Amino acid sequence: MYKNLNEIDLVEEAIKNSEGKLGKGGSLIVFTGEKTGRSPKDKHVVREKNTEEKIWWENNRPMTSDHFNILHEDMLEHQKGKRCYSQDLQASMNTNEFLNIEVTTELAWHSLFIRHLLKVPSEQSLNNFKPDFKILNFPSFFSNPDRHGCVSKTTIAISFEKKLVLICGTGYAGENKKSVFTLLNFLLPERSTMPMHCSANHSIANENDVALFFGLSGTGKTTLSADPDRVLIGDDEHGWSDTGVFNIEGGCYAKTINLSYGDEPEIFSTTEKFSTVIENMNYDPSDRSLKFSDSSITENMRCAYPISYIKNSSKSGCGGVPRNIILLTCDAFGVLPPVANLTAAEAVFYFLSGFTSKVAGTEEGIKEPIPTFSTCFGAPFMPQKPEVYGKLLWSKILSTEPVCWLLNTGWSGGSYGTGKRISIELTRKILKFILSNKKNLQMREDRFFNFCVPIEIDGVPKNLLNPRENWANASDYDRSATELKSMFVNNFQQFPSINEKVDSVYNRLKDD
Repeated sequence: MYKNLNEIDLVEEAIKNSEGKLGKGGSLIVFTGEKTGRSPKDKHVVREKNTEEKIWWENNRPMTSDHFNILHEDMLEHQKGKRCYSQDLQASMNTNEFLNIEVTTELAWHSLFIRHLLKVPSEQSLNNFKPDFKILNFPSFFSNPDRHGCVSKTTIAISFEKKLVLICGTGYAGENKKSVFTLLNFLLPERSTMPMHCSANHSIANENDVALFFGLSGTGKTTLSADPDRVLIGDDEHGWSDTGVFNIEGGCYAKTINLSYGDEPEIFSTTEKFSTVIENMNYDPSDRSLKFSDSSITENMRCAYPISYIKNSSKSGCGGVPRNIILLTCDAFGVLPPVANLTAAEAVFYFLSGFTSKVAGTEEGIKEPIPTFSTCFGAPFMPQKPEVYGKLLWSKILSTEPVCWLLNTGWSGGSYGTGKRISIELTRKILKFILSNKKNLQMREDRFFNFCVPIEIDGVPKNLLNPRENWANASDYDRSATELKSMFVNNFQQFPSINEKVDSVYNRLKDD
């Protein structure tokens, strides 16, 4: 067992073990094998007495304690005689408190990955380190559905009572970080702290000018929050306590498909920095230069790096309460406007709906955009019931009064295959408008979804702001918009009442 190796040692170990190759600038190029994305259908929560009533079982596949124990014993037996790597790391519970996590991995590069993505404790903390939870990750061990009560050879299983996460049968490193996020999604609401699948930044001049970017993978969280004119708090997972927003993690995990220096210079630069993990990317063997447009392995190619590699990143990892809340969606129907201003009730409605399109590669089997409703913009990581998170968000918005927005980074002028995806350049102009915090804006009410849409934004074509005008056939747009509205109504029927105002958003959509 190699304990708490640093980045230099882990890169050397990975290369010595033939787990990867050295890339330009000292990056580490690795491949995850058969699994190039998350496997949400293989995720299990152990059904246990102390937590059973709190778990959202419609969304979380149960596993018995007996099956979990057998899986654990079999994985430990499999581990015997093998070289393993262990890291003592931390995830934030708030600005001054951490969840201590011991992560044991079969692969050195997995140990490097999670060392980037979580926070490395101080030397004093390491001397007194006691794990609150443990993670065991052995990709070369395959689970057996008959023996382990699972569904395939890949399993991610969480026991809140045993404070243990078991991961096997997958080389995809993202399962490590999302397991930690799932733990905190269970624990933080018990402290009246809102766990959020979002990125966050604040203005350079004012750390209380915080913007949150909720969204699933592929909607633009990492891209839009890495802004040279603002300070990056974090790119994926945060908490919102009474004192403000804090980053749960210590690193970033960015998609690199078609990444370019011109569009995303901050993220592009990290791909040539020492110890950045380059995942599932083809390269030129002559100079190890990366092929950013080659998706032959997967469209879910990624890089993992410490947040300090982003020039304007926050050293404290925290900021004040949000001034702007932005719900990112990637609409493959091409129906939603690129931006809409939301009331508090509408923000909770669209947060619980979690509408977007799963883009190619983020999950196993996704080849092209698939419209989906992922509760709280992160259903696979939400162990508690949706109303817990919905009520928390409502109370936070009510007490701090941020401005709420829906920002569509998907298609316009038609659905996927007919229309065109909204460019990063135009989305950034819209985002600049949002973050300018202008008052008394001219708005129109959307005839299908009832929210308010800005009439004019500098540098943005007016027909883009009114998507019906951007379609070749307005009646085709009307049919698609009606279909999408019906999907929202049908999906929201699953949720219990949050309050009368959120109910009224749903009822108006249903009755119009």
